Amino acid sequence: MSFTNNSKFCEIFFSAIVVALILFSSSVSAQNSDDVIRIETDLVSFEINVTDSNGKPVRGLKAEDFLVFENGTERKIDFFEPLKKADSNRPLSIVFALDISGSMTREELIKLRDAMQIFVKRLADYNSYFAVMTFGMEVKTVQSFTNRPEKLEKTFEKILRDEEGLSTHAYDAVDDAIRLLRKKSPPTINQKIPKRAVILITDGFPVGDTVKPKTVIERANDAETVVYSVILPSYSRLQRDKKPLLTPLEASGLLDKTGGRAFYANEKDFESLFKSLAEEITSSYVLGFYPDIEKRRDGKFNQIRIESRTGLQVKQNRGGYKF
Repeated sequence: MSFTNNSKFCEIFFSAIVVALILFSSSVSAQNSDDVIRIETDLVSFEINVTDSNGKPVRGLKAEDFLVFENGTERKIDFFEPLKKADSNRPLSIVFALDISGSMTREELIKLRDAMQIFVKRLADYNSYFAVMTFGMEVKTVQSFTNRPEKLEKTFEKILRDEEGLSTHAYDAVDDAIRLLRKKSPPTINQKIPKRAVILITDGFPVGDTVKPKTVIERANDAETVVYSVILPSYSRLQRDKKPLLTPLEASGLLDKTGGRAFYANEKDFESLFKSLAEEITSSYVLGFYPDIEKRRDGKFNQIRIESRTGLQVKQNRGGYKF
Protein backbone atom coordinates (compact mmCIF):
# COMPACT_ATOMS: atom_id res chain seq x y z
CA MET A 1 0.00 0.00 0.00
CA SER A 2 1.40 3.43 -0.94
CA PHE A 3 2.04 6.26 1.55
CA THR A 4 -0.87 8.18 -0.01
CA ASN A 5 -3.24 5.26 0.52
CA ASN A 6 -1.98 4.82 4.11
CA SER A 7 -2.63 8.50 4.81
CA LYS A 8 -6.13 8.33 3.37
CA PHE A 9 -6.88 5.18 5.38
CA CYS A 10 -5.71 6.85 8.61
CA GLU A 11 -7.85 9.90 7.88
CA ILE A 12 -10.98 7.75 7.36
CA PHE A 13 -10.20 5.65 10.43
CA PHE A 14 -9.71 8.73 12.60
CA SER A 15 -12.98 10.26 11.36
CA ALA A 16 -14.84 7.06 12.20
CA ILE A 17 -13.46 7.11 15.74
CA VAL A 18 -14.52 10.75 16.21
CA VAL A 19 -18.07 9.97 15.03
CA ALA A 20 -18.26 6.96 17.35
CA LEU A 21 -17.09 9.05 20.32
CA ILE A 22 -19.69 11.74 19.57
CA LEU A 23 -22.46 9.15 19.38
CA PHE A 24 -21.30 7.53 22.62
CA SER A 25 -21.12 10.90 24.36
CA SER A 26 -24.63 11.80 23.19
CA SER A 27 -25.95 8.46 24.44
CA VAL A 28 -24.38 8.92 27.89
CA SER A 29 -25.66 12.50 28.07
CA ALA A 30 -29.19 11.36 27.25
CA GLN A 31 -29.06 8.69 29.94
CA ASN A 32 -27.83 11.19 32.54
CA SER A 33 -30.37 13.88 31.66
CA ASP A 34 -33.01 12.89 34.23
CA ASP A 35 -33.63 9.68 32.25
CA VAL A 36 -35.78 11.60 29.78
CA ILE A 37 -36.56 9.58 26.67
CA ARG A 38 -38.10 11.35 23.69
CA ILE A 39 -40.21 9.18 21.40
CA GLU A 40 -41.86 10.44 18.23
CA THR A 41 -45.22 8.77 17.76
CA ASP A 42 -48.51 9.18 15.92
CA LEU A 43 -50.42 8.02 19.00
CA VAL A 44 -53.25 10.45 19.82
CA SER A 45 -53.81 10.55 23.58
CA PHE A 46 -56.44 12.11 25.83
CA GLU A 47 -56.41 12.82 29.55
CA ILE A 48 -59.72 11.99 31.24
CA ASN A 49 -61.27 12.25 34.69
CA VAL A 50 -64.21 10.08 35.67
CA THR A 51 -66.76 10.85 38.39
CA ASP A 52 -69.91 9.17 39.70
CA SER A 53 -73.33 10.76 40.07
CA ASN A 54 -72.20 12.49 43.27
CA GLY A 55 -69.14 14.02 41.61
CA LYS A 56 -66.71 11.69 43.39
CA PRO A 57 -63.66 10.56 41.35
CA VAL A 58 -63.76 6.93 40.23
CA ARG A 59 -60.57 4.86 40.30
CA GLY A 60 -59.69 1.36 39.16
CA LEU A 61 -61.25 1.50 35.69
CA LYS A 62 -59.86 -0.33 32.65
CA ALA A 63 -59.77 0.32 28.91
CA GLU A 64 -62.81 -1.87 28.33
CA ASP A 65 -64.85 0.48 30.54
CA PHE A 66 -64.69 3.19 27.87
CA LEU A 67 -65.92 3.91 24.36
CA VAL A 68 -64.05 6.25 22.01
CA PHE A 69 -65.70 7.83 18.98
CA GLU A 70 -63.83 9.65 16.21
CA ASN A 71 -66.15 11.86 14.16
CA GLY A 72 -69.01 9.64 15.36
CA THR A 73 -67.31 6.31 14.53
CA GLU A 74 -66.16 4.00 17.31
CA ARG A 75 -62.38 3.47 17.52
CA LYS A 76 -60.29 0.75 19.12
CA ILE A 77 -58.31 1.91 22.18
CA ASP A 78 -54.62 1.21 21.57
CA PHE A 79 -53.23 2.68 24.79
CA PHE A 80 -54.60 3.00 28.32
CA GLU A 81 -52.95 3.89 31.61
CA PRO A 82 -54.29 5.13 34.96
CA LEU A 83 -52.33 7.54 37.12
CA LYS A 84 -50.86 5.52 40.00
CA LYS A 85 -48.17 5.91 42.59
CA ALA A 86 -44.46 5.54 41.91
CA ASP A 87 -44.58 1.75 41.64
CA SER A 88 -46.30 2.20 38.29
CA ASN A 89 -44.26 5.33 37.64
CA ARG A 90 -46.52 7.47 35.46
CA PRO A 91 -45.09 10.99 35.92
CA LEU A 92 -46.87 14.19 36.89
CA SER A 93 -45.71 17.56 35.54
CA ILE A 94 -47.45 20.45 37.31
CA VAL A 95 -46.93 24.20 37.07
CA PHE A 96 -48.23 26.44 39.85
CA ALA A 97 -49.09 29.91 38.50
CA LEU A 98 -49.56 32.16 41.53
CA ASP A 99 -51.18 35.60 41.52
CA ILE A 100 -49.03 38.08 43.47
CA SER A 101 -50.86 41.21 42.35
CA GLY A 102 -51.95 43.67 45.00
CA SER A 103 -55.41 42.12 45.30
CA MET A 104 -54.14 39.13 47.32
CA THR A 105 -53.59 39.55 51.05
CA ARG A 106 -50.51 38.40 52.93
CA GLU A 107 -52.71 36.22 55.16
CA GLU A 108 -53.98 34.43 52.05
CA LEU A 109 -50.45 33.90 50.80
CA ILE A 110 -49.33 32.39 54.12
CA LYS A 111 -52.29 29.97 54.22
CA LEU A 112 -51.69 29.21 50.57
CA ARG A 113 -48.02 28.43 51.14
CA ASP A 114 -48.88 25.95 53.89
CA ALA A 115 -51.58 24.26 51.81
CA MET A 116 -49.35 24.03 48.73
CA GLN A 117 -46.57 22.40 50.75
CA ILE A 118 -48.99 19.74 52.00
CA PHE A 119 -50.26 19.30 48.43
CA VAL A 120 -46.72 18.72 47.14
CA LYS A 121 -46.04 16.14 49.87
CA ARG A 122 -49.34 14.40 49.07
CA LEU A 123 -48.25 13.93 45.45
CA ALA A 124 -44.62 13.04 46.22
CA ASP A 125 -45.31 9.33 45.68
CA TYR A 126 -46.56 9.92 42.13
CA ASN A 127 -43.17 10.61 40.50
CA SER A 128 -44.14 14.29 40.50
CA TYR A 129 -42.27 17.30 39.16
CA PHE A 130 -43.35 20.85 40.01
CA ALA A 131 -42.53 24.29 38.66
CA VAL A 132 -43.63 27.63 40.10
CA MET A 133 -44.49 30.85 38.27
CA THR A 134 -45.78 34.15 39.62
CA PHE A 135 -47.74 36.81 37.84
CA GLY A 136 -48.99 40.34 38.35
CA MET A 137 -47.99 42.84 35.70
CA GLU A 138 -45.28 40.38 34.61
CA VAL A 139 -45.03 36.60 34.49
CA LYS A 140 -41.91 35.09 36.07
CA THR A 141 -40.62 31.54 36.44
CA VAL A 142 -39.32 31.40 40.01
CA GLN A 143 -38.65 27.65 40.08
CA SER A 144 -38.27 25.34 37.11
CA PHE A 145 -39.28 21.68 37.36
CA THR A 146 -38.02 19.89 40.44
CA ASN A 147 -39.02 16.93 42.59
CA ARG A 148 -37.17 18.23 45.65
CA PRO A 149 -39.60 19.49 48.34
CA GLU A 150 -36.92 21.61 50.04
CA LYS A 151 -36.42 23.66 46.88
CA LEU A 152 -40.15 24.25 46.60
CA GLU A 153 -40.34 25.30 50.26
CA LYS A 154 -37.66 27.95 49.66
CA THR A 155 -39.56 29.11 46.58
CA PHE A 156 -42.81 29.51 48.53
CA GLU A 157 -40.96 31.49 51.20
CA LYS A 158 -39.53 33.81 48.57
CA ILE A 159 -42.98 34.40 47.07
CA LEU A 160 -44.18 35.75 50.43
CA ARG A 161 -41.70 38.60 50.04
CA ASP A 162 -42.82 39.48 46.51
CA GLU A 163 -45.66 41.74 45.55
CA GLU A 164 -46.18 43.26 42.18
CA GLY A 165 -48.50 45.85 40.68
CA LEU A 166 -52.23 45.90 40.24
CA SER A 167 -52.64 44.05 36.93
CA THR A 168 -53.45 40.35 36.93
CA HIS A 169 -52.12 38.73 33.75
CA ALA A 170 -53.77 35.36 34.37
CA TYR A 171 -54.11 34.22 30.74
CA ASP A 172 -50.54 35.30 30.01
CA ALA A 173 -49.43 33.23 33.02
CA VAL A 174 -51.23 30.09 31.80
CA ASP A 175 -49.79 30.65 28.33
CA ASP A 176 -46.26 30.86 29.73
CA ALA A 177 -46.88 27.81 31.92
CA ILE A 178 -47.93 25.80 28.87
CA ARG A 179 -44.79 26.94 27.07
CA LEU A 180 -42.71 25.80 30.07
CA LEU A 181 -44.41 22.40 30.02
CA ARG A 182 -43.74 22.00 26.30
CA LYS A 183 -40.11 22.98 26.68
CA LYS A 184 -39.19 21.19 29.92
CA SER A 185 -41.69 18.34 30.13
CA PRO A 186 -41.33 16.08 27.07
CA PRO A 187 -44.17 13.96 25.62
CA THR A 188 -42.73 10.88 27.32
CA ILE A 189 -40.57 10.40 30.42
CA ASN A 190 -39.14 6.94 31.01
CA GLN A 191 -41.44 5.76 28.20
CA LYS A 192 -44.49 6.98 30.16
CA ILE A 193 -46.93 9.71 29.12
CA PRO A 194 -46.96 12.32 31.91
CA LYS A 195 -50.05 14.10 33.11
CA ARG A 196 -49.51 17.81 32.46
CA ALA A 197 -51.41 20.38 34.48
CA VAL A 198 -51.41 24.08 35.27
CA ILE A 199 -52.82 25.15 38.63
CA LEU A 200 -53.77 28.82 38.42
CA ILE A 201 -54.14 30.41 41.86
CA THR A 202 -55.83 33.81 41.70
CA ASP A 203 -58.71 36.00 42.82
CA GLY A 204 -60.52 35.33 39.55
CA PHE A 205 -60.19 38.68 37.77
CA PRO A 206 -57.74 38.67 34.81
CA VAL A 207 -56.66 42.22 33.95
CA GLY A 208 -54.30 43.48 31.23
CA ASP A 209 -53.55 40.22 29.41
CA THR A 210 -51.86 40.31 26.00
CA VAL A 211 -53.03 36.86 24.88
CA LYS A 212 -56.65 35.91 24.24
CA PRO A 213 -58.37 33.04 26.11
CA LYS A 214 -59.15 31.26 22.83
CA THR A 215 -55.44 31.17 21.95
CA VAL A 216 -54.53 29.81 25.39
CA ILE A 217 -57.16 27.06 25.08
CA GLU A 218 -55.81 26.03 21.67
CA ARG A 219 -52.25 25.91 22.99
CA ALA A 220 -53.30 23.95 26.08
CA ASN A 221 -55.12 21.39 23.91
CA ASP A 222 -52.13 21.10 21.60
CA ALA A 223 -49.84 20.52 24.59
CA GLU A 224 -52.33 18.07 26.20
CA THR A 225 -52.44 20.22 29.33
CA VAL A 226 -55.28 20.45 31.87
CA VAL A 227 -55.89 23.83 33.51
CA TYR A 228 -57.31 24.07 37.04
CA SER A 229 -57.99 27.25 38.98
CA VAL A 230 -57.98 27.88 42.71
CA ILE A 231 -60.19 30.90 43.41
CA LEU A 232 -59.23 32.67 46.63
CA PRO A 233 -61.52 34.33 49.21
CA SER A 234 -60.56 37.84 48.08
CA TYR A 235 -62.85 37.06 45.14
CA SER A 236 -65.55 35.11 46.98
CA ARG A 237 -65.99 37.88 49.55
CA LEU A 238 -67.60 39.92 46.79
CA GLN A 239 -70.50 37.46 46.57
CA ARG A 240 -73.84 38.04 48.32
CA ASP A 241 -74.86 34.41 48.58
CA LYS A 242 -73.19 31.05 49.11
CA LYS A 243 -73.36 30.02 45.47
CA PRO A 244 -70.01 30.55 43.68
CA LEU A 245 -70.16 33.35 41.15
CA LEU A 246 -68.92 32.40 37.70
CA THR A 247 -65.40 33.78 37.22
CA PRO A 248 -64.09 35.17 33.92
CA LEU A 249 -61.74 32.17 33.82
CA GLU A 250 -64.72 29.80 33.79
CA ALA A 251 -66.79 31.96 31.46
CA SER A 252 -63.99 31.97 28.87
CA GLY A 253 -64.03 28.15 28.69
CA LEU A 254 -60.36 27.90 29.71
CA LEU A 255 -61.07 25.33 32.42
CA ASP A 256 -63.87 23.29 30.89
CA LYS A 257 -62.29 23.03 27.42
CA THR A 258 -59.00 21.75 28.84
CA GLY A 259 -60.60 19.19 31.19
CA GLY A 260 -60.13 21.19 34.39
CA ARG A 261 -62.40 23.05 36.77
CA ALA A 262 -62.44 25.75 39.45
CA PHE A 263 -61.89 25.08 43.16
CA TYR A 264 -63.20 27.75 45.55
CA ALA A 265 -61.29 28.42 48.77
CA ASN A 266 -62.91 29.67 51.93
CA GLU A 267 -61.34 32.01 54.45
CA LYS A 268 -60.72 29.33 57.08
CA ASP A 269 -59.30 26.41 55.17
CA PHE A 270 -57.19 25.97 52.03
CA GLU A 271 -56.07 22.47 52.96
CA SER A 272 -59.33 20.68 52.17
CA LEU A 273 -59.44 22.44 48.79
CA PHE A 274 -55.98 21.24 47.82
CA LYS A 275 -56.85 17.76 49.10
CA SER A 276 -59.81 17.69 46.69
CA LEU A 277 -57.59 19.00 43.90
CA ALA A 278 -54.99 16.30 44.57
CA GLU A 279 -57.75 13.68 44.55
CA GLU A 280 -58.98 14.82 41.15
CA ILE A 281 -55.51 15.06 39.62
CA THR A 282 -54.46 11.60 40.79
CA SER A 283 -57.66 9.85 39.72
CA SER A 284 -57.12 10.52 36.03
CA TYR A 285 -56.50 8.18 33.10
CA VAL A 286 -54.82 8.56 29.74
CA LEU A 287 -56.06 6.66 26.72
CA GLY A 288 -55.11 6.85 23.08
CA PHE A 289 -55.30 5.33 19.62
CA TYR A 290 -53.46 5.42 16.31
CA PRO A 291 -55.44 7.34 13.66
CA ASP A 292 -55.83 6.00 10.15
CA ILE A 293 -52.79 6.83 8.00
CA GLU A 294 -54.71 9.21 5.74
CA LYS A 295 -55.74 11.30 8.76
CA ARG A 296 -52.25 11.66 10.17
CA ARG A 297 -51.15 14.33 7.73
CA ASP A 298 -54.34 15.88 6.33
CA GLY A 299 -54.34 18.82 8.77
CA LYS A 300 -58.08 18.49 9.48
CA PHE A 301 -59.64 18.62 12.94
CA ASN A 302 -61.15 15.33 14.12
CA GLN A 303 -63.81 15.33 16.83
CA ILE A 304 -63.28 12.87 19.68
CA ARG A 305 -65.90 11.83 22.22
CA ILE A 306 -65.07 9.52 25.13
CA GLU A 307 -67.87 7.79 27.05
CA SER A 308 -68.21 5.43 29.97
CA ARG A 309 -69.96 2.14 29.22
CA THR A 310 -71.73 2.33 32.61
CA GLY A 311 -72.94 5.93 32.49
CA LEU A 312 -70.21 7.55 34.61
CA GLN A 313 -69.35 11.17 33.90
CA VAL A 314 -66.24 11.54 31.71
CA LYS A 315 -64.36 14.81 31.33
CA GLN A 316 -61.65 14.93 28.65
CA ASN A 317 -58.85 17.47 28.28
CA ARG A 318 -59.61 18.34 24.64
CA GLY A 319 -62.37 17.82 22.11
CA GLY A 320 -60.30 16.37 19.29
CA TYR A 321 -57.02 16.45 17.41
CA LYS A 322 -55.34 17.38 14.16
CA PHE A 323 -51.86 16.73 12.85
